[in-house]
Amino acid sequence: MHIKRLTIIGAVLGSMFLWAGSVAANERFTDLQHSKWAEDGIEYMAKRGTVAGYGNGKFKPAAPVTRAQAVTFMVRELYSQQLEKPVQGTTYGDVPTTHPFYREIAIAAKNGLASGFPDGTFHPDAPLSRAETAAFLTRAYLLVEGKQPANWSDTEKHWAAAPILIMSSNGLVGGYADGTYRPNRTVTRAEFAVFMSRVIRFERESAIRAQDWDKLISYMTVSEQVGQMLMPDIRQWNGKVTTTVNDGLKSSIHDQDLGGLILFDKNIVDAKQVTIFTHNLQNEAGDIPLFLGIDQEGGVIKRIPGGTNLPGQMALGATGDAALAEAAGQLTGEELKALGLNLNFAPVLDINSNPDNPIIGMRSFGSSADLVTRFGLATIKGLRQSGVIAAVKHFPGHGDTTVDSHLGMPVLTHHRERLDAVELKPFQAAIENGVDMIMTAHIAFPAIDNEQVTSLKDGSRVPIPATLSKKVLTGLLREEMGYEGLIISDAFTMKAIAAHFGENKAVERAVSAGVDIILMPQDSEAAHQTLVNAVKDGTIPTQTIHASVKRILELKSKYGLFEPGPSLAQKLADLKQVIGTEEHRTVERKIAEKAVTLLASRDGLHPDPIHQGDRVVIVAAEEEQAKQLEKQLKQATDDLSFKTEISVIDQGQTNAAMQAINQADYVILASYQFRNVASQFGWNEVQSLIDEMNKRNKRYTLLSLGNPYEMVYLQNVRSALAVYGKQEPNTAAGTKVLLGQLEATGVLPVQTD
Repeated sequence: MHIKRLTIIGAVLGSMFLWAGSVAANERFTDLQHSKWAEDGIEYMAKRGTVAGYGNGKFKPAAPVTRAQAVTFMVRELYSQQLEKPVQGTTYGDVPTTHPFYREIAIAAKNGLASGFPDGTFHPDAPLSRAETAAFLTRAYLLVEGKQPANWSDTEKHWAAAPILIMSSNGLVGGYADGTYRPNRTVTRAEFAVFMSRVIRFERESAIRAQDWDKLISYMTVSEQVGQMLMPDIRQWNGKVTTTVNDGLKSSIHDQDLGGLILFDKNIVDAKQVTIFTHNLQNEAGDIPLFLGIDQEGGVIKRIPGGTNLPGQMALGATGDAALAEAAGQLTGEELKALGLNLNFAPVLDINSNPDNPIIGMRSFGSSADLVTRFGLATIKGLRQSGVIAAVKHFPGHGDTTVDSHLGMPVLTHHRERLDAVELKPFQAAIENGVDMIMTAHIAFPAIDNEQVTSLKDGSRVPIPATLSKKVLTGLLREEMGYEGLIISDAFTMKAIAAHFGENKAVERAVSAGVDIILMPQDSEAAHQTLVNAVKDGTIPTQTIHASVKRILELKSKYGLFEPGPSLAQKLADLKQVIGTEEHRTVERKIAEKAVTLLASRDGLHPDPIHQGDRVVIVAAEEEQAKQLEKQLKQATDDLSFKTEISVIDQGQTNAAMQAINQADYVILASYQFRNVASQFGWNEVQSLIDEMNKRNKRYTLLSLGNPYEMVYLQNVRSALAVYGKQEPNTAAGTKVLLGQLEATGVLPVQTD
C-alpha cells in the first residue's frame, strides 16, 4: 500500500489558537513514577491544556484511554473555541446529553475527527485500540507518508492499514519486536498522550523546516504566542545576580513561553561566562529560539566584557567617515554573535538637536538629520553583515527633549512638517533600507496623537506616548511610512509608562497600538497573563497576535536562529579569534583618533602644548578619571619628561584645584556632562577655574569627555578638545593630541550656536 495523503473532511489544523478550555494548563501529576518513559509527553500535553487528570495529582497513566477521552483530548487541542459555544446534539444513541463528554463528542463528530458504528452508537466508554488511535490522529492532522520502513505483518488487510502506515512511516508509532503492530491492542492514557505529543512536535518541526509560520502558529498555544511577544530582563533571582540558568529563570522561560530576554552588565562576568550562559539559555527554549538582546551602542552604553570598547556614536559622527560606522557595526555584531547574542538595541537614530537633552546626548551621531541618517544606515549595514539584528531607536525621535523618559513623560510639541524633516527622516531612510526592528519611544507627539488620559499617578490629564499610540505605531509607522518589520517597545520599567498608565493596561494598550514585543515588563508573569486574558476575552483580536508572532518567527528565521549552531566547545574556542582582536582594536583606535575635535585654540590649529619638564596638573571630578588620564599621558610619551599631579574637584569645592593650578605649568581640566540637563550643569565651577588660568596666563586644555557643549556655557576658553567619551580609547586619543603626536581632525557634529 502506498498512500501519499490522507484527507478527511474536517481534518484541518483547527483554529489558529489553542485554548486550555476547562483544563488546568500544566497540571502536575504525582503518579508517573512507573511511567517515566511517557512523562515528557504527558507533561507537554498537560501544559498545552489538552490532557487532564482525575484530581489530586492523579493521571492514571496505565488506565485504558476511552474513545470519549481520546476525542475530548483532540477537541481541546484543535477546536476548544467551539467548547465555549452551544453545540448541536449528536446522533449517537449511546451518548446522551448527560454524558460527561457529550459536548466534545458532538464537536468531534461535526468536524470529522471520529465516527461511530453502523448501529448508530459511539461506544464512548470503550477502550481505544492502536488502530483507532492511528485513524483518529490521521483524521485530525494532515500527515503524509514518511520514509521510515513500516512493514507490519498484521496490518496489510486491516481496515486501518492506511493510517497505521502513515503514522508508522513517520516514526510516530512503533510496532513490536516480532514484526507486528497489534492493531487491536488497547492504548493506555499514557500512550495516547505520547502519540499526540509526537504528532504535534512532528508537525511543528515540519512547519519550521518549511518556514510555514502560519502552520507553526496553528500549533502554538495562546500562552506560547503571547510569550513570543515578551522580552523581560533577568538581572536578579532570589536576591542574587543572574549569571547562570537558575531555577527561577527556567521557570520563567517555560511557564511564560518567553520569546526573548535582554541582558545587562550585571548578567555578564566575562566572555566565557556569557557564552556559556547564552548557550544554555537557548537550550531551554525548546523548538523556537530566543531573541537574546543587549544594548551595545558603544561609548557610554556598552556591555561586551573584554570586547572592543568603541568610542561611541557621537565620536563616529565627528569622524565624518561613514565607512568607520559600518566597520564599527560589523565588528560589534561579530563580537555579539560570538557571545551568543543575536539582537543589538542600536544604533540610536535620535537627532540630538537640544543640548539640554538629559538622556541622549553623545549617544546620538549628532544634531543633523542628514548626518544621523548617513551614519545610522552604515551602522545598520555593518550589524546586518555580521548576522546580528539591529533595533534602531527611539521612534519617532528622542533627540529634542528635556525630560528623561526613564523618569517622566517627555512631550515633543513640533508640528508635523518639522517631524518629517528632522526626527522622522533617519527612521524613514532606515525603513527604505530594510531595517528589521524599531524601538518605540515613551514620548508624546501631539502633532500625531493628541489624545489624553487620566494619570494613575496623580489624576492629571497626560498625553498618550508613542509606545501606546495606535495613531503613531499603526497609522504613522506602518501605514504612512510603510514599515513592515518588528516593533519593540522601550523598557516598560521606565516611569513614563509605569507611573501613569499601570503596567497591565499599558501592555494591553501597547499591543493593540501595534507593538510586537514588550521589552522589560516590570512583572513579566502578570504581563503574560494580561495578554492571555485579552486574547481570550476578545480585547485583542487573534489576528493582531498572529501578525506579531509571524513577524517574530520570520525574523528569527531570517537571521538563522532556527539553524543548529556550533557546539559550546567550538564557541568557546572561537572567542579569542573574535573578541577584542587586534583588527578590531585598530578600528577602535582609528575612530577615537579621527574623532578628536578642536573646540578652542589660541592659534586656531592646536591646543596649548605640553613642554619638556612641565608640571602637569590633571583636574577632574573623579579620581579614577584623573588617574586614567595620568596613566595614558605617561604611556604615550617617550622623549618628553614632565611631572604629573591629580586634583579632584568635589562638588562646590574648587579651592584645592585652584591651589594645584597655581603651582602648575600646564593644566588638563576634564569636563564630563552627561545624563543631566546641560544648562543646569555646574558650569560656574568650571568657569571659575578657566578664569583663574586665563588670569595667570596658564597653558591648559579643557578636555570635554561627555556631551561637547562646553562652548555654549563657558566664556573665554583658550584651549579645548572634545573626545566624546571618557572611555580609554577616547582619552588615549586626546592625550596624543595634547602631546603633539596627533592632529585634531574631528568636526563637531552638533550645533552650539
